[in-house]
Amino acid sequence: MKASEEIREALARVAALRQAATGPDELVQALKAVKHLQAQRFIGTYQDLLRHPVYGPSARFFLEELYSAKDYSARDAQFSRIAGALERTFPAHILATVLTLTKLHQQTEELDMALSQAWSQSSAPSGAARYVAAWRTVGQRTAREWQLATVLSVGQTLSELTRKPGLKLLLRMMRKPAELAGLGSLQGFLEAGFDHFAGMARQHDAVTHFLNTIRTRESAWIEQLFDADPATCENELALTLGFAK
Repeated sequence: MKASEEIREALARVAALRQAATGPDELVQALKAVKHLQAQRFIGTYQDLLRHPVYGPSARFFLEELYSAKDYSARDAQFSRIAGALERTFPAHILATVLTLTKLHQQTEELDMALSQAWSQSSAPSGAARYVAAWRTVGQRTAREWQLATVLSVGQTLSELTRKPGLKLLLRMMRKPAELAGLGSLQGFLEAGFDHFAGMARQHDAVTHFLNTIRTRESAWIEQLFDADPATCENELALTLGFAK
């Protein structure tokens, strides 16, 4: 299967999941609650990076593009529309990164939907307890580990792409045509990712420190959410959520 077809297929799956979670019903509210809690957990876990002058922009990019509850449907539709053009225009390694991002997006949405279904069926007394119970009901440890490994791989690739001669100029040249073609959301995403990682890559070992911090802290959360005593895990999660307020 061509990369462009894989991109369209993954985004179609994401669109179908979103369509299944529309309306005022309990599942919709559960999905919003899960995404909000995950964003708050990220904020509480990475307060130091989010406030840091070097790491802050990239940390916020991760938060807004991977953990937030915002609607990505406009950007996804634009990606799907130009998947064939991306395949014809960009080098294979850039197209591979776009495809990986798309599959990561699909995996994240599928896991969030599964969590939301378990959340809606839980009677746990607090958000933290409900999330831990839902996480353990869903399981899928291998998928969680793949998700983290892929995030780190994409981050490393983005930093390497910022060193490619002419890529920044190409993105700038695309801005006006993208706006005229109704691709503003996609263009903004590409430029933001490039600019944030370019700024961090200019600092010695900054990207390595940033990605290693994410690896260490997210691995610890995965281990705790799967293996720790439930009450201990709930207390730690509630404390982290409190830091985000």
